[in-house]
Amino acid sequence: MACYFRSGVIRWPAVAAMVVVVVVVAAVMGRAEGRAAFACDGQNAATGNMGFCKVSLGIEERVRDLIGRLTLAEKIRLLVNNAIPVPRLGIRGYEWWSEALHGVSNVGPGTKFGGAYPGATSFPQVITTAASFNQSLWEEIGRVVSDEARAMYNGGTAGLTYWSPNVNIFRDPRWGRGQETPGEDPILAGMYAASYVRGLQGNGQGKRLKVAACCKHYTAYDLDNWNGVDRYHFNAKVSKQDLEDTYNVPFKACVVEGKVASVMCSYNQVNGKPTCADPDLLKNTIRGTWGLDGYIVSDCDSVGVMYDNQHFTHTPEETAAYTIKAGLDLDCGPFLAVHTAAAVGRGLLKEADLNGALANLLAVQMRLGMFDGEPTAQPYGHLGPKDVCTPAHKHLALEAARQGIVLLQNRAASLPLSPTRHRTVAVIGPNSDATVTMIGNYAGVACGYTSPLQGIAKYAKTIHQNGCANVGCGGNQLIEAAETAARVADATVVVVGLDQSIEAESRDRNGLLLPGYQQELVSRVARASRGPTVLVLMSGGPIDVTFAKSDPKISAILWAGYPGQAGGAAIADVIFGAINPGGKLPMTWYPQSYLAKVPMTNMGLRPDPSTGYPGRTYRFYKGPVVFPFGYGLSYSKFTHSIAEAPKELPIPLTNLSPNPNSTASLNAIKVSHTDCASISDLGLQIDVKNVGTLDGSHTVLVFATAPNENSSPYKHLIGFEKVHMTAGSQKRVRIGVHVCDHLSRVDQFGTRRIPTGEHTLHIGDLTHTISLHADLQNIKF
Repeated sequence: MACYFRSGVIRWPAVAAMVVVVVVVAAVMGRAEGRAAFACDGQNAATGNMGFCKVSLGIEERVRDLIGRLTLAEKIRLLVNNAIPVPRLGIRGYEWWSEALHGVSNVGPGTKFGGAYPGATSFPQVITTAASFNQSLWEEIGRVVSDEARAMYNGGTAGLTYWSPNVNIFRDPRWGRGQETPGEDPILAGMYAASYVRGLQGNGQGKRLKVAACCKHYTAYDLDNWNGVDRYHFNAKVSKQDLEDTYNVPFKACVVEGKVASVMCSYNQVNGKPTCADPDLLKNTIRGTWGLDGYIVSDCDSVGVMYDNQHFTHTPEETAAYTIKAGLDLDCGPFLAVHTAAAVGRGLLKEADLNGALANLLAVQMRLGMFDGEPTAQPYGHLGPKDVCTPAHKHLALEAARQGIVLLQNRAASLPLSPTRHRTVAVIGPNSDATVTMIGNYAGVACGYTSPLQGIAKYAKTIHQNGCANVGCGGNQLIEAAETAARVADATVVVVGLDQSIEAESRDRNGLLLPGYQQELVSRVARASRGPTVLVLMSGGPIDVTFAKSDPKISAILWAGYPGQAGGAAIADVIFGAINPGGKLPMTWYPQSYLAKVPMTNMGLRPDPSTGYPGRTYRFYKGPVVFPFGYGLSYSKFTHSIAEAPKELPIPLTNLSPNPNSTASLNAIKVSHTDCASISDLGLQIDVKNVGTLDGSHTVLVFATAPNENSSPYKHLIGFEKVHMTAGSQKRVRIGVHVCDHLSRVDQFGTRRIPTGEHTLHIGDLTHTISLHADLQNIKF
């Protein structure tokens, strides 16, 4: 079972790649006759000697040269997603908006399928891939997606700027777009973000980009349309503590660790100010504190929304000026193209402000090689139709689905099924023969599909009944036929759940129960089945299946999320034991009763006993759950023991404020008052043993609890590592834990501090205590 760890991913040697360039450029990727010239590709003799075309110059110098040649009108029309051509400079028009959430997508206008590129590999939806807890897998998926994106760009059917990934925190279980995210934990989301961005953007020399990724939607965006409140009018009231401790964490990881080329600001307001017009969020934080080397783009039409829906300014010219001055570089939409000239004319903006935004945009295009001439003569120029939907890419999609499936229940070890004992399987449910449903939203055209019915048919004879006309399951007239099928089969697999008609962009859920008569279908089929009944759930968000957990006739429960083009094969592989499941839930599964206490509009994460507000996510909510964050079973059993971990650690102080005798300063040290670089990580090493009889993958999750911190999370994830182990084997796993990053807490003022005292680490059933104390030897009093 391949886990795609970094050490195990095979790359083509550079020499072989160069050979491919020679062959492919001539035979496959040669420029079609009559196709418009790429910028600086030599066909336009007038531009050949211009500075912006000289690759020997630095990017900043090339950008300055190009900006100096543009008129004001041209500059303005380059600040929107459908940037105009500038024929006199040999510059083609460019569409910035393409999507690659979990495969090259045609959601944005920058990408078209057809001809030599009829489709692209469609990986599992992000929430499913996140359940693998496998960083090397996430990066490898990004690498494959960018291979296919570059191939399509070379063929003239796609762009190079992809507005993915979505790294918002999955705060509320009803959010229709939670499926697009890596889940509810900020550390998990940050690690996913950085890994996927690295895969997409490549590890080229210098600042060169393979494609330009974009982390969205910044920030505190996780409500689309609920109870009369939509994302265009929503003002997210967020404390400084929650913003720094949770909502901004994945975006910081994108910029600081992933070196992402772009960040997208969101539709909503945060504390009364639109995110795309907030200089503190954009210019000061993203570009200033975090050091973004790239551009900031608005969510599509959000600049217009700011004026038309939120009435943030009195005139459209003021809105245009406000956004650009706040740090916005690119408008997805026409607003800046229409109103920026008037803003300059009224003195609200200076041309220098436009030059700054344009410089950020052009620098990214330069890093992508878009001003280096014909793309097939550049790095990645060998990629073409043969590099899309390859057998290796399809296998990676299958492997990602296998690793993301979570075994939630396995009563009396009823799984895996045996192909020799369970020769006939009833496959039932509205998602039992799903295809497009499996790829979720922001998907493209898949290479092909293997539905659950098709996957199971490779192991056993199948009897198929939908049981419902669709996922909405508005009537129970088809359930009787499903019961009949279950009575004659050796085993029954019921595939139910959700699809984009229930949860999607602009569509938040009203509840957490299975839609319509699905619950009745599951219960009646389970009673009728003469063999084991396996419940398979397809969904992006959690579902309250308490009824199934307590039903002795339901033998096993699997969550597959939206498992991508190969999802049906992966589900069958797990059910019949070809694959030992190892996925873990990246979000809490709440009971339906939880919703009565939690309006979607309440952004608070911490509980409030005075109002009965229970808090959100596993870090703060301590009430009953259906299944907890990080939960997932295996057909094997794994044990842990701590091989190496410190028992105490000094924290060197470089400053004390405001008072060197302040006890508070010593009890909770500001991260800014210590030299984080001088503190080595904890060197945490854990021995993991597979004590079962089957090979399998296991994720080591490490949580921490801080001392005496009432406003801190009860426990929070600080690290994880996925390992594949043969039956009976033992491996030593090292988890990188850094004090400043992982053992610090954020106070009510948004300041990150390191609590001194005893921190408790939790690894499975193990606990280990580490005492942190202030080291004052470098302080000068």
